[in-house]
Amino acid sequence: MKSSVSTLGAHDTLRDFTADRRLLVLSAMALATGSFGAGAAWVLLKLIALVTNIAYFHVLSATTVYLSHVRLGAGSILIPVIGGVVVGLMARYGSDKIRGHGIPEALEAILIGQSRIQPKVAVLKPLSSAIAIGTGGPFGAEGPIIMTGGALGSLFAQFFQLSAAERKTLLVAGAAAGMTAIFGTPVAAVLLAIEVMLFEWKPRSFVPVAVSVIVAIAWRPWLVGPWPLFPHTGIPPMPWWGLALCACVGVVAGLQSAITTGALYWFEDLFEKLPVHWMWWPALAGIAVGIGGLIEPAALGVGYDNIGALINGTVLLHAAMALLLVKAVIWVVALSSGTSGGTLAPLLMMGGAVGAMEAHFLPFGDSGFWALLAMAAVLGGTLRCPLTATVFAIELTGDLHVMPAVLIACVASFAVTVLLMRRSILTERLARRGRHLTYEYTVDPFEVMRVSEIMTHPVHTLPARMSTEDVLAFFDTGNGVKRHKSYPVVDDVDRVVGMVSRADVLRWSREGWPRGQTLDEREDFGAVFVGYADELVGHLADRMAAAGVGRVPIIDRATGQLAGLLARRDLLRVRANAARLERERARPLRLSG
Repeated sequence: MKSSVSTLGAHDTLRDFTADRRLLVLSAMALATGSFGAGAAWVLLKLIALVTNIAYFHVLSATTVYLSHVRLGAGSILIPVIGGVVVGLMARYGSDKIRGHGIPEALEAILIGQSRIQPKVAVLKPLSSAIAIGTGGPFGAEGPIIMTGGALGSLFAQFFQLSAAERKTLLVAGAAAGMTAIFGTPVAAVLLAIEVMLFEWKPRSFVPVAVSVIVAIAWRPWLVGPWPLFPHTGIPPMPWWGLALCACVGVVAGLQSAITTGALYWFEDLFEKLPVHWMWWPALAGIAVGIGGLIEPAALGVGYDNIGALINGTVLLHAAMALLLVKAVIWVVALSSGTSGGTLAPLLMMGGAVGAMEAHFLPFGDSGFWALLAMAAVLGGTLRCPLTATVFAIELTGDLHVMPAVLIACVASFAVTVLLMRRSILTERLARRGRHLTYEYTVDPFEVMRVSEIMTHPVHTLPARMSTEDVLAFFDTGNGVKRHKSYPVVDDVDRVVGMVSRADVLRWSREGWPRGQTLDEREDFGAVFVGYADELVGHLADRMAAAGVGRVPIIDRATGQLAGLLARRDLLRVRANAARLERERARPLRLSG
């Protein structure tokens, strides 16, 4: 018998992390994506300022201005309407990928586009966002810059021979670099990448993303300015029960997140029912934005000045109420229309306004402290990223002392939203396009279980000295004995030398064979595919899928002798056992009566 054992990479090379020299290549390329993201952030901020100055002050200048204390006339209602018309035209005749707040579009590119983003998106996204925000749109710059930085990272990756997974890493690296350059929050940007965009925790992706944000934070003082963006120091003396109030603030923030997300997609459904093309929806939303600007100009634009005022505790109760109501209404209406704009800054502002209002009823702490807690909690609950939101608040303010209080609020908000809402504000849009995401990171049972734990043993085998006639008689099911589809063939010392299947027997019946021929005399055995008893189940399952094999003889790595057999149904038992452990409850210890 001419046969050999095929291992197909079954040698034990297991490590804690899967990493190779490609990690160094991607990290070197991340130096470029970090610079691209930082540069794109600078360009976007300058474009927003330029459009704002032209639209509201009729001045050709790229100096940053805010509309909080500007007195607007009735004619200002037309400004966001015109901006909406321009954005609608760009989306229809340029690329509809510029619609929305950026992160869902980046996720879609990762999930179904093999992390490939068109070049025109990298140009149109920041331009359309600058027009939408600069003409009064109540959005932040972070969503567009995440999409733009991701697009630049994707474009850069497409010039090289990379896999889809490697392109994803550079796309996310560019996106995280853009967020870092805007807010000066490198650690939060890395956490956002892990919690929201990467769908994995691997050195191959983590290290390049970290390199990219480090480059971006190095560029930030030269391009955007110093950090922290909203300095804040000190934490109020807190009694032992004060942390419970922080949790209550988080619960309110979770409810606020659920209401905001529900309202956003309710309005989106209303726009879908309008008898006009979606190109005109941003213009219609611009009417609401313009009216809102007349009522409360502070609700227009990115509003970073308002966020700073809320954290500093200088916003009065009535101003916080007006800011919350107007900002919430115009942001929900404008974003649901499909225009281009971000979510982080508006969420911070609306959460901070609620926190400033709550401060008037809480027994300790100023309004700035509670506004900061509510900001982070709304962000953590709405985006479903409590760790990112916690670190984000600390990096925004440079105040490490607030970490315990912010963490409690963010976790409470997160718990409320995951219990009340099936999806987040990011994933709901993808779900409406037929895409489902699961953000629960768990240990894969296939990656912790050895083959020896699930293989079948002892195994029914056929001896190599068995004659072909006897093999045909063995597979003949006319005697009522049920046979498997295939059996391992072993030699005198129980080493696997081949596999015989029912298909082989049928072929031999058609072709014929020399009288008295035994299995070890046949010439038509190829390499036999084997697994090892100490091999991980997931590793063997991947090899079986690649080879198209359904039943695998398992051998002992030390002796080379047959140890068992693994079939596809055995793999299904792994999943069934994992589900049982999640479902079944028991009480191992009991107090004796």
